[in-house]
Amino acid sequence: MKKNYKAYIAWLLLCIIWGTTYLAIKVGVSDLPPLLFAGFRWLIAGPIFLIILYFRKVELPRLKDLKQIAIVGICLLGFGNGLVVTAEQWLPSGLTSLMFSTLPFWVVLGESLVPEGIKINLKIVSGLVLGLSGVIIVIWKDLNLNQFEVSYYWGFIAALGAMLFWAFGSVYSKYKAVKINPLMSASIQMIIAGVAQTVLGLSLGEFAEFSFTTESLYAFLYLVFVASIFGYGSYIYAISQLPVSFVSTYSYINPIIALILGWFVLDEPLSIEILFAAVVILLGVYLVKMGSIVNKVKN
Repeated sequence: MKKNYKAYIAWLLLCIIWGTTYLAIKVGVSDLPPLLFAGFRWLIAGPIFLIILYFRKVELPRLKDLKQIAIVGICLLGFGNGLVVTAEQWLPSGLTSLMFSTLPFWVVLGESLVPEGIKINLKIVSGLVLGLSGVIIVIWKDLNLNQFEVSYYWGFIAALGAMLFWAFGSVYSKYKAVKINPLMSASIQMIIAGVAQTVLGLSLGEFAEFSFTTESLYAFLYLVFVASIFGYGSYIYAISQLPVSFVSTYSYINPIIALILGWFVLDEPLSIEILFAAVVILLGVYLVKMGSIVNKVKN
C-alpha cells in the first residue's frame, strides 16, 4: 500500500472526476454533435498533456510501441468514450453511468480469457448474474416508458458497445504493457483517438452543426482540462500500478455521483426502481471484485 500510494491517490481522483463527466457530456451533446465534441476534446487535451510531459523530461515512446498505444487509445477513447458520448444523446447521464458501472463484469470476463488471467469462480458468477439482473430492471422499466423511441434503443446499444471496448482496452493495456511512462502513453492515446474521432465526425458532416453555447463551452473546457488530463491520466497511471479488477471498481462511486448530479442539475428521474437497480448492480460488482481477489490469492 505504502509503495503504491500515488496509484491509490490516482484511483481516488478517478472515482470523483469521472463521476462528474457524465453530466458534462450530457450538457455538451445537448448542443454539439457527439464525434466532434469528443474528438476536439482529445485533440486539445492530448497535445497539452504531451507538451507538459516533454518539458518534464518524460521519454517519448519508441516507434515499435506505437501499435500497442494506438490499440489501447482507439479502444478506450476512440470507441469507449466515443460511444458513451453517442449514447448520452438519447440516455440520461445517470442511467448511462449506471449501465457503465457493470464494467468490472466485462473486465473480469476479459481477464478470464487470458492464460495468465483470473479463473471464473462461484462468487464471480453470482456477481455477474446479480449485476446483470439490475441492468435488466433498469432496461425493462425504461424501455416500457420509451417503447416508441427507436433512438432510446440505440442509446443502450451504444452504451453496451462502449463497455465492451473499454474492457478489452483495459485488459489489453495490462497484459500487453509497453515500457513507457503511463502518462506519456495516455497523451499519445488522446491524440490518436482525437484524430480518429475528428476525421469520422467531419466525414459525417458534423462540423456544420458544431456551435458552442455558454453551457456547452463550459462543459467542453471541463472535460478537456479536468476529466481528460487529470481524469484519464489518473486512470492510465492507476491501471499500470494496480490490478485491473481493482481499478475498475471506480464504477462503484461514479454512478452514485452521476445519478445525484443528473437529478439535481438536469432534473433527470431518480425513481425507486433506479435506486434499487443501482444497489443490485453495485452488490454484483462487489461480489465480482471479491471473487477476483480470492482467485488471485489462491493462485
